[in-house]
Amino acid sequence: VQLTDSGGGSVQTGDSLRLSCGVSGYIVRRYCVGWFCQAPGKEREGVARIDINDRTTYVDSVKGRFTISRANAENALYLQMNDLKPEDTAVYYCAAVEYLGYCPRSPDVWGQGTQVTVSS
Repeated sequence: VQLTDSGGGSVQTGDSLRLSCGVSGYIVRRYCVGWFCQAPGKEREGVARIDINDRTTYVDSVKGRFTISRANAENALYLQMNDLKPEDTAVYYCAAVEYLGYCPRSPDVWGQGTQVTVSS
């Protein structure tokens, strides 16, 4: 099982980025998948999650700016990031956890991470 995330970069305040994560077919259909971020000196935290029924959750700081989506036919997970702010600067990781009738908090599988840097 492997996740491969990409799409990070260096942008300015107000710009947009789209992160992508390649996910095996079994994972994308049966797992809760999502994005975490880790800023320098801070703990890794959840950003957005989508379950097998396409229900989404977001951390308050990104609501209205970020959109998580899953493309089963493409075996891919995306995070559309709009109106980026300097405080969004972090390494972003896609992650997956097996759906057990709910989405457990701790992922089973992680991508390698992609850096997002937002300058003012």
